Amino acid sequence: MSILITNIKQLLQVYDTNVTIVKGKAMKELPALENAYLYIEHDTIIEYGEMKDCEGIEAETIIDATGKIVLPSWCDSHTHIVYAGDRTSEFVDRINGLTYAEIANKGGGILNSAKLLQKTTEEDLYEQSINRLEELIKMGTGAFEIKTGYGLTVEAELKMLRVIKRIKQESLAKIIPTLLAAHAIPETYRNKKQNYIEHIIKDLIPKAAALNITQFIDVFCEEGYFDINDTEAILKAGKQYNLRPKTHVNQFNVLGGVALSVKYNALSVDHLEELNKADIEALKGSSTIPVALPGCSYFLSIPYTPARQLIDAGLPLAIATDYNPGSAPSGNMNFVVSAACVKLKMTPEEAINAATINGAYAMGISNMYGSITRGKKANLIITKPLNHYSEIPYAFAHNPVEQVIINGQLKDIKNPEENFRI
Repeated sequence: MSILITNIKQLLQVYDTNVTIVKGKAMKELPALENAYLYIEHDTIIEYGEMKDCEGIEAETIIDATGKIVLPSWCDSHTHIVYAGDRTSEFVDRINGLTYAEIANKGGGILNSAKLLQKTTEEDLYEQSINRLEELIKMGTGAFEIKTGYGLTVEAELKMLRVIKRIKQESLAKIIPTLLAAHAIPETYRNKKQNYIEHIIKDLIPKAAALNITQFIDVFCEEGYFDINDTEAILKAGKQYNLRPKTHVNQFNVLGGVALSVKYNALSVDHLEELNKADIEALKGSSTIPVALPGCSYFLSIPYTPARQLIDAGLPLAIATDYNPGSAPSGNMNFVVSAACVKLKMTPEEAINAATINGAYAMGISNMYGSITRGKKANLIITKPLNHYSEIPYAFAHNPVEQVIINGQLKDIKNPEENFRI
């Protein structure tokens, strides 16, 4: 199949040579072509340029994008899409004054989701999860990292990995699985945390690695969950199976998780609502990218990641949804891009870079996703008519997406019968 998109008002994130990450001041730059075309064959970007150079190109499908913007699909590098049910009752509890920690202490939070997931059949879990994913593809996301972590038993965690593997095989989207080996301490181990950590190290990690589904391991490094020593023990165990870290750090407290993650060559450190100078220094010169999750800050009414400190220090930054049932029940990357501008004080250019090329880097896929470059995969957003790309974050409650091209296939997001599966 071949697709030619013509009369593009603005073609964004255009690079003649492949770029895999954008850092510091360069994040304010968003390469764009005005009045452009883009040519795709199968699942690959073949050519692009100004409309005056488009003569002679033929395609099976031609899209007139007059007045519209074309850019790479959003790359959401932090999600928990595979979960069962919801936690609406806890949402009401928070409105009535309970904190995240208080809800967790009374058996809610992650433990609540784990109980429900353990009872849910693998087939039901798959259907709930892929339906969520397909809704998000319609909102412009073409690549997702999906974590486990709501199992809290070996059997349930492996069930989650199998569901993620099936989604990876059947969805048109790019899927990156992560073993969130240590998300919370189950009730059966409430006063035996070290026993649970040994269980993770000796049972869960080897069995998960044997499935050969994921290349990444994650730990929730936080007070009341897993401290710095616990985290190191788990990351060290993961390293023996070539599982690279992508860690939850600094959501509520600074424990030293950033420097530890860098020590173990983490691909990303995520959350960072709390940050100090030592964390920034630890990130400098590393290959670890910080990831902000503004949707979580919005929902929990906690501080936002100090994006300006990170970017002004010359570092890269990605943004992601943290889509999960407890602290960020939305996977809408359009909102996250807007929140990055409004709450993290990022420019539209910085936010779009953080949600495309840097989001792809945070998943280890930016060599093939996240920019308009010849030879990269054709995962694209075609917007509704807009005057300028700044309208994407400006109109924060609106969906700017009119069509998506996912894995080289043009999809009508308004058609309820449209299938986003291979």
